[in-house]
Amino acid sequence: MVLYKSMVRIIINRLLLAIPVLLGVSLLIFAILHSVPGDPVTTFYGIDVGPGDDPEAMRRQLGLDKPLPQQYFNFVVNAVQGDLGKSIKTNRPVVDDLAQGFINTAQLAISSMIIAIIFGLTFGFLAAMRPYSIWDNITLSISLLGISLPVFWIGLLFIWLFSVKLALLPPGGKGGFEYLILPAITLALPSIAVISRVTRASLLETLNEDYIRTARSKGISNIKVMVRHTFPNGIFPIITIVGLQFGYLLAGAVLTETVFFWPGLGRYVVDAIKFRDYPVVQGGVLIIATVFVVVNLIVDILYHVFNPKLRSEGNE
Repeated sequence: MVLYKSMVRIIINRLLLAIPVLLGVSLLIFAILHSVPGDPVTTFYGIDVGPGDDPEAMRRQLGLDKPLPQQYFNFVVNAVQGDLGKSIKTNRPVVDDLAQGFINTAQLAISSMIIAIIFGLTFGFLAAMRPYSIWDNITLSISLLGISLPVFWIGLLFIWLFSVKLALLPPGGKGGFEYLILPAITLALPSIAVISRVTRASLLETLNEDYIRTARSKGISNIKVMVRHTFPNGIFPIITIVGLQFGYLLAGAVLTETVFFWPGLGRYVVDAIKFRDYPVVQGGVLIIATVFVVVNLIVDILYHVFNPKLRSEGNE
């Protein structure tokens, strides 16, 4: 019952905080889009306007002839009702296109996150068991490479090796499971590096606690100390970084989607930026911001699930 009340309190507080955050994000992206010279109509027609073309009529149809405060107010009111408008380029509802792109990006991000969690926790755990050993140095070196190497370069290298030279996997596009392997691994590599380093640091810090030394003095083996005592108590920074990395994977998959021609949300929004498709860009950024809010909410809930101290403090 205490846990349930604590969860309800967290959810309500975070949802209330999310309102000004999302309003601020929407206002910022709206201001950025409209601060750049030109508009979608100019991009659509270019410099050559034919005798049958009517740019001003198109501006009126899109509502671009109204004052900017009114345009922003209309966007917010419609967004609250689930209406993000129609794409200027395709004339399709933005919600439908963004939903399909988000599903594809979520599929890629979830696959990458599973890979990152498995390998990141494993590498970090093994490195913490034998700190400053050869294995620890190898793990830190690989992590440094994973963080430093650009994702697009790794993707191109994988395509050259596994698609061109070895002909084992398709170079891009979306199809069966084999189309997901290369982009998922490519996107997961930086997260593997980050998670492994945070896991190692968190576990090493926990190993210095008094209760760990007490457990070792009782003759408990190193592996049991790590599994039963160190990992459960050092998991909180890991939960935080995993949640943040998942948000980054959803929002930052643009380069990976571009390299592998993956029809995801990031690639769709980038194409819309080139065309100055205001409804698509505003809706896409708003969805990405919402994802980060939801991920942070889930992280907060997990913190309270795994840490009884936070629950007791929240009910004092």
